[in-house]
Amino acid sequence: MKELALKYGCNPNQKPSRIYIEEGNLPIEVLNGKPGYINLLDALNSWQLVKELKAATGMPAAASFKHVSPAGAAIGMPLSDILKKTYFVNDIDFELTPLANAYARARGADRMCSYGDFCALSDTCDEATALLIKREVSDGVIAPGYTPEALKILKNKRKGTYNIIKIDPSYKPAPIEHKQVFGITFEQGRNEIRLDDPTLFEKIPTKAKHFTPEAIRDLTIALITLKYTQSNSVCYVKDGQAIGIGAGQQSRIHCTRLAGNKADEWWLRQCQKVLNLPFKDNIRRADRDNTINVYISDEYEDILQEGVWQKFFTKKPEPLTREERKEWIAKNTGVSLGSDAFFPFGDNIERAHKSGVEFIAQAGGSVRDDNVIDTCDKYGITMAFTGVRLFHH
Repeated sequence: MKELALKYGCNPNQKPSRIYIEEGNLPIEVLNGKPGYINLLDALNSWQLVKELKAATGMPAAASFKHVSPAGAAIGMPLSDILKKTYFVNDIDFELTPLANAYARARGADRMCSYGDFCALSDTCDEATALLIKREVSDGVIAPGYTPEALKILKNKRKGTYNIIKIDPSYKPAPIEHKQVFGITFEQGRNEIRLDDPTLFEKIPTKAKHFTPEAIRDLTIALITLKYTQSNSVCYVKDGQAIGIGAGQQSRIHCTRLAGNKADEWWLRQCQKVLNLPFKDNIRRADRDNTINVYISDEYEDILQEGVWQKFFTKKPEPLTREERKEWIAKNTGVSLGSDAFFPFGDNIERAHKSGVEFIAQAGGSVRDDNVIDTCDKYGITMAFTGVRLFHH
């Protein structure tokens, strides 16, 4: 098949719409559903991300995409009991496979932004992973294959309309890519840079010089994730998964703050006060996500006021105070941070430090590199200048 007709483009008024390939056949097969223009943008970008994560780490990988940027990305590290509860997979009666672990991490990192996502899997989708996907509000999935059991489960999702795409893992695009804007064609070489190169972390201008093996792994995950995130972008990673991604911001400090706030929320969801919230048994997963998001914010009174908390809880919870939040966030350590370009000022480091960042990889080359280095030294942060920019538009 050389082309696939679509219902419409980004918006319903944008017709006609299709995807096509000039040479050969499309490397994808739609096994179920009718994916749209944005679905396919998310699918093809997320597939590249998980394919590279698998190649770099040797572990199954998953990603959750919304509007052409990842909400989460992870490799298949085992889940602790706390993370199982945080990601709402503590009630399952089947064993999680490495691929299912990767999906639970990718989806669980930022559940608010993952709502209605398109997910990507580096490996053949197995039954355990399909059962997890079945529970979530999602538009579709792309993977190199599906077991018969997994395909049956997914085909029944969304009343039989769930988008299931199979991609040829051996497909390699042409080295030159094109896109059109306002009737004008842009051409560039594909970004084929390898980010699993250990020499990327050899130029260390900070006083702290040591990267742990886990930090190298997590920084690699951060950089690969940023390669497929709309710029400007910053990514916080811990224990093999992105925990905060800031995308599409014009100012890098706003990127760092956005991603840092998401990382803080990820960590706050693991404190006992949040884990033990007395939710009603019949509350929907999306309502639970939204309620937690408000509860751990400065707007917590919105869901604790009389006449509101009764909709979600069996009894009124005590608030999580600003002081308690600050104290809990301070316990997060060992976080790695990647940036798709240089940090222009030390304020980015100040913000990153508040979210437990101890390791950084960034391009370097700012006229204020000295200020950034000094700020890292102030907190004992190890930072590498990779010399690599990863803008993605």
